[in-house]
Parts: sequence; C-alpha cells; structure tokens
Amino acid sequence: MRVYNFSAGPAVLPEEVLKEAADEMLDYRGTGMSVMEMSHRSKAYDDIIKEAEKDIRDLMNIPDNYKVLFLQGGASQFFAEVPMNLMKNKKAAYIITGQWAKKAWQEAQIFAGDGAVAVASSADKTFSYIPDCSDLPIPEDADYVYICENNTIYGTKYKTLPNTKGHILVSDVSSCFLSEPVDVTKYGVIYGGVQKNVGPAGVVIAIIREDLITDDVLPGTPTLLKWKTQADNDSLYNTPPCYNIYICGKVFKWIKKMGGLEAMKAHNEKKAKILYDYLDQSKLFKGTVRPEDRSLMNVPFVTGNADLDAKFVKEAKAAGFENLKGHRTVGGMRASIYNAMPIEGVEKLVEFMKKFEAENA
Repeated sequence: MRVYNFSAGPAVLPEEVLKEAADEMLDYRGTGMSVMEMSHRSKAYDDIIKEAEKDIRDLMNIPDNYKVLFLQGGASQFFAEVPMNLMKNKKAAYIITGQWAKKAWQEAQIFAGDGAVAVASSADKTFSYIPDCSDLPIPEDADYVYICENNTIYGTKYKTLPNTKGHILVSDVSSCFLSEPVDVTKYGVIYGGVQKNVGPAGVVIAIIREDLITDDVLPGTPTLLKWKTQADNDSLYNTPPCYNIYICGKVFKWIKKMGGLEAMKAHNEKKAKILYDYLDQSKLFKGTVRPEDRSLMNVPFVTGNADLDAKFVKEAKAAGFENLKGHRTVGGMRASIYNAMPIEGVEKLVEFMKKFEAENA
C-alpha cells in the first residue's frame, strides 16, 4: 500500500511516472533493454536527454542564451562550483536564511576567505523569516549575490528577489523547483538538486547564462567542475546519471500534462492553504514561520512540547503519514507537500491532526 510521504527529499514522485517507468523497466521502447543498461552515447539515450532539456526549456520558458546542464554531485557540490566558476574578484555576497545558504557561504569562504560576506541573515530568529533585501550592503566588486530561495528545513520562501544592485543573482531552488513560474532572466544561475520536487536523487539541474560559462575559472578547478566542460559536451562529458535524468524527463511531461507551472502553482497554493489555515486556528499546533514568508513546499509546525511532538510523529506514521518528523536541527514536525503530493494527502493529514488535537489538547 502507498503511504502519504511527506519527506523533504528524496521525496514523493507522481504515481503515473513511477508506473510508466515500471512498464519500461525491462524494455525501453523496443530497445530490448532498460534505460539503466543503456549507453549514454546511444541514439535512444541521446533522444531521452535532449527531450528532457526541451521540455524543461518549454516549462520554464528558458531563453536561448541560457544553458541547461544535468550534473552530478548534489547541490552541496554545486556550492563549490559557484565560486570556482564565477569568482573573478574573490568577492561574493551571501544572504543566510537557513542551513543550506550557510553551507554554501562556508564553501565560498574556502576560496575567498573574508571576501565571501554575509550581507543579511535571519539566524537571530531561527531562520523563521526572510530578511529585508531591498538595500543590502553588497560590495561593489562582488562577483555575485547568492540566495537559497526556498528553505527546506525552516519553511521560508522569498516572495520578492533581493535587490542585487546590478550584480549577478545565483539561486539554489532545490526545494521549490518547478513549483511555480519563474522569470529565468532575473538570474545569472538558477539551480537545484532534483530529489525534492523533480526526480530521484543524483541530478542537479543548472540553468546558467551563457556569458558566465567561460574558461576564466579559479586556478585548480577540476575539469569536470568547469561549467564550460559540461556545456561544451551537452552534459555528456562523462557518464551522467542516465536513469535519474530519464525520470526527470517523465516528471517534466507530467507537469506539462497537469497544465504547466501556472497550474502547479495554483495546485500548490490550494494544498498549502488547507494546512496553513488549520495551523492558524489550531490551539495545539503552531506554524513556525512568519506568515508572509511561508513556503508552499515545506511546512514546519510544533506543539511546543517535545514529548507530544514525538507522540504525534509516531501515531501519524502508524496512520500512514510518513516522514513528518522535523529536521534534526529544529525538531518538531515538517510536512513537505511537493508537486506530487495529492491534495487528499494534505486533507487527510489535517483530519488526522484535528483528531490528535481533540485527543491531546
């Protein structure tokens, strides 16, 4: 039996995508083999990766002067790739809104030391809000401004992009990827690990403006981590995570079938509203994020009592609601309600929460 999986990542995938992949597992479209067994240089695989790129370009309306790269190493490796490929002055401005932005900043400090500066932070209130980014002290010679747009652990989301004062914006969108329309032209680099909202772990999709892809990288940058190496070889310089990219391609088709990113946004807003509306009137459960900064994807909440939190997680699991325990750094609970979480999953969770509240309040 399928459970309602509220995991923050690897996370729920559309059931019809999983079924389709199962049907093609032993014989992909008459090739007599699985995509798992296929050469990445084969015609069949070349069609898969090219079609995946075409579909994400359509979905996100990606302009021709941006490259789409399918990479390995997770967003955590990409934290290092950003300074390696973009630092010319060894200066960068980081906005610290949670653990992943902080880790990216720490990675940049390896290359730039004090030149990687934190220009704003919401650490003072456990990252429960997005700081005002309208007038930040960005160094004039900063190579870029870096944000993590949706914070998986703390459940915050930028509703307005920072004023970068003319500098390149780099954004990690791992946990809000393809959840709503974005204007790609506002970014120099927009990237994310796919294991939250797009596919199985093992792929990072990076959308990079072409003028930022050059041979002028930090000395010592490995060949494989140069964006130019990957761009010149259409993400096939070495063997890519073939099967995972194939699944991402199926998810792109599923999103198109669902009506594209506008439809996804409406679907996600509807789901999130059900849960937030309940949290706002509950006497037992409380949301932890400032309302105007709430994420549509990750919803953290607490009872205020650690024992009661643990009881809730245990009883929820027994009732078929998986992975509701909050991140180890914050405790409490977190419901990740990505694109593939059906609306009835959220409705049933709220029903269960109401019942738990009646029994434990």
